[in-house]
Amino acid sequence: MIKHTVKVYPSKINLTKRKQLAWKIAEIASDNAKLNKNSIEMVINRIIDNASVAIASLNRKPVISAREMAKKHLRKNGSNLFGLSSKLRFDCEWAAWANGTAVRELDFHDTFLAADYSHPGDNIPPLLAVAQQLKKNGNDLLRGIITAYEVQVNLVKAICLHKHKVDHIAHLGPSVAAGIGSMLKLNTETIYQAVQQALHVSISTRQSRKGEISSWKAYAPAHAGKLAIEAVDRTMRGEGAPSPIYEGEDSVIARILDGKKAKYFVPLPKKNEEKKAILETYTKEYSAEYQAQALIDIAKALNKKIKNLNTIKKIDIFTSHHTHYVIGTGANDPQKMDPNASRETLDHSIMYIFAVALEDADWHHVKSYTKARANKKSTIKIWKSIKTHEDKKWTKKYHDPDPKKKSFGAKVVITLNNGKKIVEQLERADAHPYGKRPFKRNNYINKFKILTENIISKKESDRFLRDVQNLKELKNNQLTKLNIEVKKSYLKINNKKGIF
Repeated sequence: MIKHTVKVYPSKINLTKRKQLAWKIAEIASDNAKLNKNSIEMVINRIIDNASVAIASLNRKPVISAREMAKKHLRKNGSNLFGLSSKLRFDCEWAAWANGTAVRELDFHDTFLAADYSHPGDNIPPLLAVAQQLKKNGNDLLRGIITAYEVQVNLVKAICLHKHKVDHIAHLGPSVAAGIGSMLKLNTETIYQAVQQALHVSISTRQSRKGEISSWKAYAPAHAGKLAIEAVDRTMRGEGAPSPIYEGEDSVIARILDGKKAKYFVPLPKKNEEKKAILETYTKEYSAEYQAQALIDIAKALNKKIKNLNTIKKIDIFTSHHTHYVIGTGANDPQKMDPNASRETLDHSIMYIFAVALEDADWHHVKSYTKARANKKSTIKIWKSIKTHEDKKWTKKYHDPDPKKKSFGAKVVITLNNGKKIVEQLERADAHPYGKRPFKRNNYINKFKILTENIISKKESDRFLRDVQNLKELKNNQLTKLNIEVKKSYLKINNKKGIF
C-alpha cells in the first residue's frame, strides 16, 4: 500500500498525468493483480445482499418510477432489470439506473465510513449491467467489483466531502469508472480519462440528505453509476476529460473541497498488489443509517433493563462528531423530530430510530417507518426526550485507521423520573466484522430469504443462491443468472407519463 500525496498545482506547472491521482487510480485498475480469495467470497456476499434489498424494494415508488423509465430503453442483448424476465434486455446505463435505485432505496446494503461516507455496494449495479451487456464472465465481474471497492474505500479514507456539503457520490463516480475499466481490461490512459470525467459530472450537494429528504437519496448513486458508464463509453471512443480533475487550479480540490492549500494522503495498493479493501467494509443488519446500527443494538439491550418506559425522563447519547452532526440533534434539523417526516428523513434521525428500537426491541425495514408508527404518542414522548452529544473519544474511535479499532458506537445514559441513571454502551454493531456476531455467508443468505419471502418463489430463490455462489464459474453471457424474476402480477407500475 502506498500513500499518495495529492494537492493543488497552479496552471503554470504542467503536472504530468503520471503524478495525478486519477492516473494512479487508473494504474491499479489496469493492472493484473491476483484476485484475493477472501475478497472474492465477500463480493459474492455483497451481490446476495444487494439482491436482497433490491427485491424487497421493487414496489416502492422511487423504484417503480426508475423501472418505468428504464423499460423505455429496450436493447437486444442488453442488461436485465431486477424483477423482470431475464429474456427482456435494456440499455446497460438504464439498467444501472433502475437496479441501482432499487439497491439504495431501503438504505439497507453495505457501508464504509472514514473521512467521508460511502455505500460501496452502489458499485455493483452499474458493473453488473455493463458485464451483462458485453457478455463478460464471472471472473471479469469479480475483478471489476474488487477494483471498484478498492478505489472508493481508499478515496473515502482520505478525502472528506461532507465537510463541504458535497454528496458522497463524488467518490462513487470514479470508483465505478475504474471498476468498469478493470472489468473490460481497458488500458491505463482510457481509464484515467474515464475516472476524471466521472468525477467531473458526479459532484452534487448534500442537500439530498438533509431537510425534506426526497426519493433522490435513492436515485443519487444510481445516477452516478449511469454517468460513469457514459464516461467510460466516451473515453473508449478516444475522448478526453477535464484534467487534472483533482489537482487543477480550478478543479475539485481547489474550488469545491479544502482549497488551494489542501493536502490529502490517498492510500492505494501497489501495482499488482492484491486488492482487499472490500474486507474493511460492513453490511447492515437493520434498514437504517449505518451509524444507527450499534445504537439499535443498544436500544434492544436497554429494553430488557427498563421495566416501564414511561418512567424515562431524558436520554443522552454520547457519540462521534459524524453521528451527532449528521443524524443527531447537532444537525439542528427540525425535520428529524417531525412525526410526519419522510421515510428518508426518519432513516437519518437517530432520535427517532432509537426511540422506536427502544420500544419495540426490534427494527423492521417497513413497519418501523410507517406513518402510524412515527405518530405513536409513546414513541414521540421518548423521541422528544433524546439529545445527542459529541464525545471526542468516540470521534477518535470513528476515525481510527486500524479497522480492528475503528468503531461507530455510542454511550447512552437514560435518566429516569426518580433520578436513577441506566447506562449502556457499545463499540460497534453486533453484525460488524469485529462485533459480537459478525455477518457470515449464512447471515447474508438468511437476510436474502427474509427480505424476498412471498416475493419470489422458493425455486427462484434456490436457483439464484446456487448461481451466485458459483460466480467464478459463470461463463460469458451467463451473468443473466444474477437476475431475479418475480411474478409479473406482483410488480406495480407508475401510470404517470414522462418524456420517454
